[in-house]
Amino acid sequence: MFLNTLTPKFYVALTGTSSLISGLILIFEWWYFRKYGTSFIEQVSVSHLRPLLGGVDSSSPSNSNASNGEADSSRQSVSECKVWRNPLNLFRGAEYNRYTWVTGREPLTYYDMNLSAQDHQTFFTCDSDHLRPADAIMQKAWRERNPQARISAAHEALELEDCATAYILLAEEEATTIMEAERLFKQALKAGEGCYRRSQQLQHHGTQYEAQHRRDTNVLVYIKRRLAMCSRKLGRTREAVKMMRDLCVFQLMKEFPLLSMFNIHENLLESLLELQNYADVQAVLAKYDDISLPKSATICYTAALLKARAVSDKFSPEAASRRGLSTAEMNAVEAIHRAVEFNPHVPKYLLEMKSLILPPEHILKRGDSEAIAYAFFHLQHWKRVEGALNLLHCTWEGTFRMIPYPLEKGHLFYPYPICTETADRELLPTVFHEVSVYPKKELPFFILFTAGLCSFTAMLALLTHQFPELMGVFAKAFLSTLFAPLNFIMEKVESILPSSLWHQLTRI
Repeated sequence: MFLNTLTPKFYVALTGTSSLISGLILIFEWWYFRKYGTSFIEQVSVSHLRPLLGGVDSSSPSNSNASNGEADSSRQSVSECKVWRNPLNLFRGAEYNRYTWVTGREPLTYYDMNLSAQDHQTFFTCDSDHLRPADAIMQKAWRERNPQARISAAHEALELEDCATAYILLAEEEATTIMEAERLFKQALKAGEGCYRRSQQLQHHGTQYEAQHRRDTNVLVYIKRRLAMCSRKLGRTREAVKMMRDLCVFQLMKEFPLLSMFNIHENLLESLLELQNYADVQAVLAKYDDISLPKSATICYTAALLKARAVSDKFSPEAASRRGLSTAEMNAVEAIHRAVEFNPHVPKYLLEMKSLILPPEHILKRGDSEAIAYAFFHLQHWKRVEGALNLLHCTWEGTFRMIPYPLEKGHLFYPYPICTETADRELLPTVFHEVSVYPKKELPFFILFTAGLCSFTAMLALLTHQFPELMGVFAKAFLSTLFAPLNFIMEKVESILPSSLWHQLTRI
C-alpha cells in the first residue's frame, strides 16, 4: 500500500536530492584530493573509524616496534623537503627577463623570487651595515620587492662609493646581455677584493668584524662564481674551469657553512663535460660522490653517463637479451637505476618525452624542479655520447620494478619524499608547465564512486521528471523484484511454522 500511494513527484524529489548530495560530496572530495593528495573519506576511515572498529596490524609487537624504529630513524636521517639554491641558475636581466619580453610569460614564481630575496639578505648583508651608508642602502634594496626600486637603490649606493653588492644587483637584474653582466661583475670583483682584504685584517678584533669578514667572503665567492658562469656562457670554457677549480679549493680552505650552499662542483662538472674531459669528471665525482655527502641529480646522472659511455656505442637490446648483459653493461644499467631512483623525473626530459622550461632559481632535490635544472644544461652532454640516450631509454623503467612502493621503502636511497609535489608546484610556473608527479596518483575509489552515484541519480531524476508514469511503473517493478526473495522466505516460514505460533509472533 505504501508503494502504491507514492507519486512520481516523490521519486523526482528523492533522486534529485540524492544527486545533489552526491554531487556536493564529489566536489568536496575532488578539491580535497587536489589540495592534499588523498581522499578525505578514505583518510577519515583509516585514521578514525579503523581504530574504533579494532583494526590493528596483524604483525607481532616486536616486528611492529622494529619497523616503527626503522621508520623513525629514516625520518630523522632525512631532512624534510629542503629547497636548495640552483647552482646553475640563470641571470634575471640577461636571461629570465628576455624570456618574458619574448613570450609574455613569467618564468619565475613569487615563492621562488622570495626565496632568492632571503638568500641575498643572508649572503650580502650583516649587522654592521648600518655603519656604512652604501651598505645601509643595499640592505634595504635587497628587501625591496619592486625590481625598479632595487635597481634605483643600487645606483644610489654607487654614487656614494664603489659598492660590490650594488654591482652584483645591477649585473643580475639590470644587465640585458651576458657581456654587460660580466663587465659589472668585474667591477664588483675589484670592489669586493678590497673589502675582503680590509676585513681579513680586522676579523679577529671582535664579533662585528668577524661577521663583516664572513659577509665579504660570501660576496667574493659569489662574484667569482658568476664570473666563471659568464665565461662558460660566452664560450670561454677552459677559463671557466680554471676559475671554478680555484673556487673549489677556496671553498675547502674556508669553514664558512654558507659556501657549501653554492655547490660549485656542479658548475665544474658541467663545464668539464662540455670540454669532454671525462677523466677530470671522474676525478671530481670520486671526491663528491661519497656516501657521507649529499647527493644530487647532477652527481648521480653524471656517474651514470660515464658508465654508459663505456658500453652505449655498441649496446643493442636484442643482442643483450640473447647473450645477457656483460659486466660493464650491468654496471651501466645499475648506475642508471641508481640515478632514476634518486630522481625519477629526469629521464622524460632527457628522452624529450616532456618539454623543458627555464629552470627556477631554487630546486627541490629529487623533485621535478631539480630534473628541469639538470636536463636544461646536461641534455646536450647525453646527446654527445653515442648511444647513451638509447641505453637510458631501454633500461630506466626497470628501476620501478625494484621499488614497487617508493613512498614506503627505497632500494639505494631513502623512501621517496611525499612532499615534493607540493613544493614543486610553488617553485615552478604551473600556468604553462605540468608538474611531473611520482609516483603517479590514481583517483581514489570514493571520488569515482561519488561521481558514478551523482551521474546515476541525476539521470534518474531527469527521466522521472520527463516520464513520471513510466518511471513509477519501473520503480514499483524494481522494488517488487528487490523484495521478492524476502517475500519468498516469508512464505516458506509461514508454511513451515504452525499458524498459531506465527499468529503469536506477528502479534508480538
